Amino acid sequence: MKRIYLAVFIGLTLCQVHLFSQSKLSDNTLTLNENSSSPQANLKSVVWLEGHWRGEAFGGIAEEIWSPPLCGSMMCAFKLVVDKKVKFYELVTIVEESGSLILRLKHFHGDLKGWEEKNETVDFPLVKVEESRVYFDGFTIERISDNEINMYVMIGDDDKIEEIKFNYKKVT
Repeated sequence: MKRIYLAVFIGLTLCQVHLFSQSKLSDNTLTLNENSSSPQANLKSVVWLEGHWRGEAFGGIAEEIWSPPLCGSMMCAFKLVVDKKVKFYELVTIVEESGSLILRLKHFHGDLKGWEEKNETVDFPLVKVEESRVYFDGFTIERISDNEINMYVMIGDDDKIEEIKFNYKKVT
């Protein structure tokens, strides 16, 4: 009887490893392996993201404003300003879905014309949660302190994909 329990325990352990398996994309980003599931999580894992953040990126100023959690979601408005002109916007959400989290975004040109098709979003399922980092598939949010965060995003196309770091300071 002990062998049966041991076999069931080992089988469940291996199943959990497969369900939550991930691979490293870059120094700071992970990807959720095919046929794997996102781990259990809720917005308590990212509530520290709430606030107004600003940093430098792509030769300009990047700004994000994250709302507090409400009804299972947080939302963010992103803006990139280069040479005193808005280059693009993003609307971003982190939503509690199926017992986990998913980060979704849509890009908009400076005139608010969308990049993605009307009903399409760029989706980043949750890969892993640590005390100071939340890993979405190709998108990591790192808490440095109450007043500083880093975001690491894999950007590019099939020919060249690279990790871009956004360092933000809280706007007071």
